[in-house]
Amino acid sequence: MKVWRKASGLLKDQNSLWLASLSKRTSFRNPEMEAAVIKATSHDEFTIDMKNVDRVYKWLHLSPSHLKSLIWSISLRMEKTRSWVIAIKVLMLMHGVYSSKIPAIQRIGRLPFDLSNFKDGHLDPSRIWGINAFIRAYFTYLDKKSSLLFTNLQERRNLQHLEHVNDNNNNNYNIVIVERRYSMIQDLVLLQKLQFLLDMLLEIRPLCDTAIVPLILEAMDCVMIEVFDVYSRICNGIARILLRIYSAGKVEASMALRIVQKATIQGEELSIYFDLCRSIGVKNAIECPRIEQIPEEDIKELEEIINGVSEKDVQMCKDIVVCEKTSDQNREEQNKLRTVITDDWEKFDEDLMQNDGVIKVAPRATNPFETCTNNVPSKPQELPDLISFL
Repeated sequence: MKVWRKASGLLKDQNSLWLASLSKRTSFRNPEMEAAVIKATSHDEFTIDMKNVDRVYKWLHLSPSHLKSLIWSISLRMEKTRSWVIAIKVLMLMHGVYSSKIPAIQRIGRLPFDLSNFKDGHLDPSRIWGINAFIRAYFTYLDKKSSLLFTNLQERRNLQHLEHVNDNNNNNYNIVIVERRYSMIQDLVLLQKLQFLLDMLLEIRPLCDTAIVPLILEAMDCVMIEVFDVYSRICNGIARILLRIYSAGKVEASMALRIVQKATIQGEELSIYFDLCRSIGVKNAIECPRIEQIPEEDIKELEEIINGVSEKDVQMCKDIVVCEKTSDQNREEQNKLRTVITDDWEKFDEDLMQNDGVIKVAPRATNPFETCTNNVPSKPQELPDLISFL
């Protein structure tokens, strides 16, 4: 059965190469590119033709105009195929295209083919369901990444504007494209998109033992490289955000806190994912770096910023409370230093009698001048008329 399937796949590849040789060269169709794509995505489930894979990438680096013919060739290759081998190889080829860092890649948008409901048409579904699920998850990630690259390109174009710059040497004005810097909200939204991509990446894994085949392990090596790249971009983005968070408002701080909390969860999920990849024999997972967790102090400080309280604010509040208490005490002391008119005389030490170490108050305190004033004869006096005196 395996020999028959291998012979059938070889005949199909030869037929596709013969048809590609008969096609005419146009602005979007290149017979040599089609032949290279067919050889790079052959029906052989044990090997990959790296020679033709490298030819495709060299064409792209040579001129971005070859991107149209590549997209056409891949779309034609995936138009009628129901082979999981071709599907995996095409996805790996497209993954390498996106990793080439060519600016023209960002204009692709959605992938030119759809594998969201892919099912192999040649093998028993009970044996191949794990590979089918792997292909659907892999396609979903690449399709979403391609869409986000196109969206980010449009956003950057919206930030660009033209400026006239004076050339002092020739007294001429040159038109220069100036790109404004992303705001903190835009940087936070980009981090959320990257975290969403990382969640989709972690879904790409073999779900059963029958899915652990050489071609799947080769694809997992590519996925591991992508995981490292996306997670490092998330960590670098969080580090930049934390440096600017002290001048941010509550909205930005709330978004940053959710991102940091999500990164903490994803760090734990990555550790589990790496253990799985090492257990099934993925080469790039053998020497993976240790996942650094975000310190609890940073998370706590973000929560304080959201609540409107920082350490400086707490210290200022304490200083204000101390000042208020001091001022209140001064007011109380000022209120105590008031003149009070009363008929009761104050009791001094002479008014107190000490008996057996116990201080007792005298029965009644009298005015010492009261008896004297009573014995002095009073003589009525008339007040002078000051008005008539003048």
